[in-house]
Amino acid sequence: MIQSITVMLVEDSREYREVIQLALKRDGSIDLLSEFGTAEIALRSIRAPEAPRPDVILLDLRLPGMSGLDALAHFKDSAPDSKVIILTQSDNEADVLRAIALGAAGYLLKSSTATQIKEGIRVVMSGGGTLDPAVAKFLMTSLQAQLPKTEIENILTDREMEILSLLGDGLVKKQIAEKLSISYPTVDTHVSHIYEKLNVHNAPSAINVAHRLGLFR
Repeated sequence: MIQSITVMLVEDSREYREVIQLALKRDGSIDLLSEFGTAEIALRSIRAPEAPRPDVILLDLRLPGMSGLDALAHFKDSAPDSKVIILTQSDNEADVLRAIALGAAGYLLKSSTATQIKEGIRVVMSGGGTLDPAVAKFLMTSLQAQLPKTEIENILTDREMEILSLLGDGLVKKQIAEKLSISYPTVDTHVSHIYEKLNVHNAPSAINVAHRLGLFR
């Protein structure tokens, strides 16, 4: 028999606790072990001698008294094997980055469906991480913005940059092949690689992205 995943819920809204209760009650593979309205009481419970440690802690950020972010490190210290998933309304950039830096295994928004929350619990229990789609998109954008300039400049090879520059001058593939004294299929392959690396489908889009990344000197 497969053992149920045990969950502790730390959430000050009684209405939202009831939503989670109902969602998990309908799933035989996940068991709501305990629920608390404040981080202080939850920590006191988890630190009690012989207290069962939950597999997953669903932790709100906006709590009365100690905030979820402040409590996160204490949960990680008191129950190092428990996975912490932030479950909050906040999609604030600083909250997301700090929670992940402090060791949260996941970050979900309360707009998530019951299915998404349960799937997130299973994902972190299998060793993965779970992120709300909106949060994941934000992180991707943030990381791309922080990409070192040297890495940006090395996205395309010198030959690819040469061909992209000629595309920017209005030349077509046949003209580029003649100008560089290389075969048309070779130019076509380089152009395909350029589009793939820049995640575009045509020359105008490639040139636009290259300008935004500062590839043209």
